Amino acid sequence: MMLPPLREVIARHGLSASKALGQNFLFDEQLLDRIAAIPGSLAGQQVLEVGPGPGGLTRALLRAGADVTAIEMDRRCLPALAEVAEAFPGKLRVIEGDAMKIAPETLFTGPYAIVANLPYNVGTALFTGWLSGEAWPPQWTSLTLMFQEEVARRIVAAPDTPAYGRLAVLAQWRGTAKLAMKVHRSAFTPPPKVMSAIVHVTPADAPPGVSMRVLERVTEAAFGQRRKMLRQSLKGLPGALEALERLGIDPQRRAETLTVAEFVGIARLLTG
Repeated sequence: MMLPPLREVIARHGLSASKALGQNFLFDEQLLDRIAAIPGSLAGQQVLEVGPGPGGLTRALLRAGADVTAIEMDRRCLPALAEVAEAFPGKLRVIEGDAMKIAPETLFTGPYAIVANLPYNVGTALFTGWLSGEAWPPQWTSLTLMFQEEVARRIVAAPDTPAYGRLAVLAQWRGTAKLAMKVHRSAFTPPPKVMSAIVHVTPADAPPGVSMRVLERVTEAAFGQRRKMLRQSLKGLPGALEALERLGIDPQRRAETLTVAEFVGIARLLTG
């Protein structure tokens, strides 16, 4: 079954991107196919997509041979997604619901990749949630996610750069994150005010003996007052100043100068 162009589907179903849901639709099939190619071959692979909307990226993932499970909370989009499911029999499962409340591991029995043009208003929360499972390596094999470019740069930032902060440490402490592609604002309908970019993350070996929650507390304290020296920003965290001393980290340094490994080292001493 041939699917009609996405613009036609949107017009027929009277769909418009909802600002409240952080939606922006992508229509360019070539661009969508390039996004679907970032994780590598998806033939026969399980893929989770969050916020498919009318199904532009969904179509590209299915064209790439993936078995897609899509979570969509906007009921208006369900009829358009049902048409996509009909065109790819047995390859698309649509779940109506809130991705913030659904644990992906309950949807899959084996490994799966996550590929999504994330709704802007919940993108960061979903991303940190997928990174923070206590069990590691995770069931997901990679994350290929569209963010506002500013957020994407914060995820891949190196120490001693203005974008480096909590998000970079959390993304890089047990994964490899790279900026895979920039997407111009004009590619979307309606065009957002900012540029977008796609981040690709693959899991790496987890440093042993570190609690995600402790690492979050350390980065929160350190970057919460990023202009202050560590001896000031970390003094409210029991054991943190002693940890700096044990690791030979100068307490006069500021948070943005610490490497991911140094943050992990502090968190390891506080995890015990």
